[in-house]
Amino acid sequence: MSKGFGCLRLMIVATFILFCDQLSKLAVIHFLLRGGCCRVFPFFNIVRVENRGITFGIFNSEATNEWVLILISLAIVILLIMWVKNETDYQFPASIVAAGAIGNVLDRIIHGAVIDFFDFYIGEYHWPAFNVADGAIVVAVSAMVYISFRSRKLQKL
Repeated sequence: MSKGFGCLRLMIVATFILFCDQLSKLAVIHFLLRGGCCRVFPFFNIVRVENRGITFGIFNSEATNEWVLILISLAIVILLIMWVKNETDYQFPASIVAAGAIGNVLDRIIHGAVIDFFDFYIGEYHWPAFNVADGAIVVAVSAMVYISFRSRKLQKL
């Protein structure tokens, strides 16, 4: 990752994302009881949800083996880093995906579950709770998809 955005810059961005993720989760753990809720706006709450499953609470149960999810997450991070080594366009968003994944892996190791807390809703319809790491991953993957489509469009010109 020495080309493109610069390895040091990528590490700084990833570290910043990871720091914000972990700090926000510690604040939620400190200020809210498990299952607690703090209304912020008529469409947004801060909640404390412990997600033992995968994205959006899929397979969220006590029976989920967190070590399997940890190993899968780490394998994905390693494969992603290996893939973007020579793909400079994807290095920046890939570093953000890696930081988010590592943030959620740390939760699984430290807390036995991922701490989710952003709760957006309209009336009774709630989007599944998520955290800073999840948001960073979604934005970064979206950027990677955009880069991919942009590259294909340029190749056709």
